[in-house]
Amino acid sequence: MNAPELHPDLDPALASIVPDFTPEVLSQLRGTGLVGEQQLSDAVERTEHTVSQDPPVVVRVHRPVDADGALPCLFSIHGGGYVAGSYAMDDSSMDELCPKLGIVGVSVEYRLAPEHPYPAAIDDCEAALRWTIANAADLGIDAGKIGITGVSAGGGLCAALGLRARDGGIPVRFQLLDCPMIDDTMTTASSQLEGLAIWSKASNDFGWNAYLGSRRGGDVPADAAPARATDLSGLPPSYVCVGGADGFRDEDITYAQRLMAAGVDTELHVYPGVPHGVRFWQGTEPARRYWADQVDWLSRQFAAMTD
Repeated sequence: MNAPELHPDLDPALASIVPDFTPEVLSQLRGTGLVGEQQLSDAVERTEHTVSQDPPVVVRVHRPVDADGALPCLFSIHGGGYVAGSYAMDDSSMDELCPKLGIVGVSVEYRLAPEHPYPAAIDDCEAALRWTIANAADLGIDAGKIGITGVSAGGGLCAALGLRARDGGIPVRFQLLDCPMIDDTMTTASSQLEGLAIWSKASNDFGWNAYLGSRRGGDVPADAAPARATDLSGLPPSYVCVGGADGFRDEDITYAQRLMAAGVDTELHVYPGVPHGVRFWQGTEPARRYWADQVDWLSRQFAAMTD
């Protein structure tokens, strides 16, 4: 079955902007970090910090220039199918969010598969989050007001980090899962659709094989593929969003439903005709609405935080 038609405001010519992932394509994309041209303001100061030397883990901290005191924090994990991308992909988002919401942003540069398969990426994310909390005073962060977010593979890592945080006693106030890549089994109807824009069935298969290696198809841990989790209770308030023309549609809807069933305060958004990576279509109504809904939810979460 073919993928649903794209929203009429989205140019179908951009649908193939990212080709199917192969080792050759991956080497080309690694050169760009999947980061396009970004126009950043002077309202945010960006600093680099080394979390760990062995393995090397670096974070980029984004802080409003004129802000004083300890601020809430948004800890962010970039996308890229577990095999590509860079924390620089968060720069433009943090450039908007930090001054608007009065927060500090922390973006983690985790190790990529296939050179570094599971659990390298989630270990790096956990190490970076623990470092952020331990160094909150020096960073001007309120350690009791940290939420986590991620997009695509970063959304999968965010869901995995939420599970680790719950089980490890790490204080996390919310999780925002943007079209998270969470189900390695690829058994849902949407994961089998042909003609998916941006992230195809073939790319998804490539990404999971790279990340899980020989584990795939076997007893995969929940912090490797969060759809495998059997217990979602005790997780923080959650936001799940996905496009109706995204191959992750069904796994993400199911995960949100399971969060609700487990008693987790959950908001789910599904956008008809919207593919994976809708923000590639910058300036369109679907891209604006997709992002505006996230900003609105984040604003409400931070506003509701009390000591």
